[in-house]
Amino acid sequence: MRISIIDTSSLGDRSYLIDDGGVAVVVDPQRDIDRVLALAAERDATITHVLETHIHNDYVTGGLELSRLVDAEYVVPAGDDVAYDRLPARDGYVIEAGPMRFEVLHTPGHTHHHVSYVLRHDTQTAVFTGGSMLHGTTGRTDLIGADDTETLTHAQFHSVRRLAGELPDDTEVYPTHGFGSFCSATPASGDTSTIGEQRHTNPALTSDEEAYVENLLAALSAYPAYYAHMGVINAAGPAPVDLTMPATVDPDELRRRIDTGEWVVDLRSRTAFAAGHLAGTLGFELSGSFVTYLGWLYQWGAPLTLIADDPKQIVEARRELVRIGVDEVRGAATGAIDDMSAGSALRTYRVTDFTQLSSGIPSDATVLDVRQDSEYAESHVPGAVNIPLHELLARAEEVPAGEVWVHCGSGYRASIAASILDARNRTVVLIDDAFTNAVELGLAA
Repeated sequence: MRISIIDTSSLGDRSYLIDDGGVAVVVDPQRDIDRVLALAAERDATITHVLETHIHNDYVTGGLELSRLVDAEYVVPAGDDVAYDRLPARDGYVIEAGPMRFEVLHTPGHTHHHVSYVLRHDTQTAVFTGGSMLHGTTGRTDLIGADDTETLTHAQFHSVRRLAGELPDDTEVYPTHGFGSFCSATPASGDTSTIGEQRHTNPALTSDEEAYVENLLAALSAYPAYYAHMGVINAAGPAPVDLTMPATVDPDELRRRIDTGEWVVDLRSRTAFAAGHLAGTLGFELSGSFVTYLGWLYQWGAPLTLIADDPKQIVEARRELVRIGVDEVRGAATGAIDDMSAGSALRTYRVTDFTQLSSGIPSDATVLDVRQDSEYAESHVPGAVNIPLHELLARAEEVPAGEVWVHCGSGYRASIAASILDARNRTVVLIDDAFTNAVELGLAA
């Protein structure tokens, strides 16, 4: 038997394919199911079951389409109200797939109806925990709604305790979330773990219930706005995925879309964007955090046009976007940015670092910190204005007049913020630097 990890690092999630004797089971697949199909083909295995631990809040599932495509049983928690046929997963139910047996355990907390799947195979035991027991933490409990959060937090404590109480210490723990996902209540730790290890590291197992609940609730921070749409899409049944290259947009049409206020996003590197970009476009460098922050700021359902160096970047971005249900990519432009300008002058802004900031800035300039409130509270540049990136579109008018020096923790969020302000004809300077350098320079208190 083999347990294969299908990692989606940009969202901090993992899906799994488990196979033995030519039979395969998939747990919590992402929407771009071609990766799953390719792995099953490589394993020469037929997928007989697709298992969901819960209705996901941070990505659009590929489970429904995958199950239909390969004619597999689609297993979804029994309590969830969905608009399609599924095999309802109830506590104690056993799913048999070839020589493999998966027992359903109801583990509420991340959602009300969340389940975990315990795999028993010969002498090996593994558990697929979704958003329940993560590596060194647990799934967040506030995604259903404020009225449910405290109840779900208590439930999460008992669910993790149930897993630890019913499973042997050598049971391998395979969560869906916790590898950078905002579905994790606090940062997870490590790539692998067992029930035995979790007894020493998981707060639900090292704290009493009152302390666990108090600490988890205090640690909850903002999460991406697009989460509000994921559960709705997943319960209704996502449409088949489209990963094709969008239509090409010529320079005149590109300018028309910008001038009418459409979302035109430049995927090039943050420094290339600063060196020259089309006025009115937004810079979202295509890197690890791209889809999280674009999804967080994006006006849901708005038509989207992408700019990139080459078609490969467009196709990669499209894959990332469909994972969170952003399907309205209406076109793309690739190549040299000068060729897209339709004769208009490109906009530029300076890129610098914290060393330059320590040397002094103009008296009328503002330092804008776009990190989250908790990061700012821990340490910040004295006098810096704090507007978290996800609030900047709504609060841009609060940025004081004059030149704006923008920073975050690494430069990525600051680069997006700089493009937002630049699109409003503000004079910006991007501090493309790690905040740890500000601390080392004595700039941060």
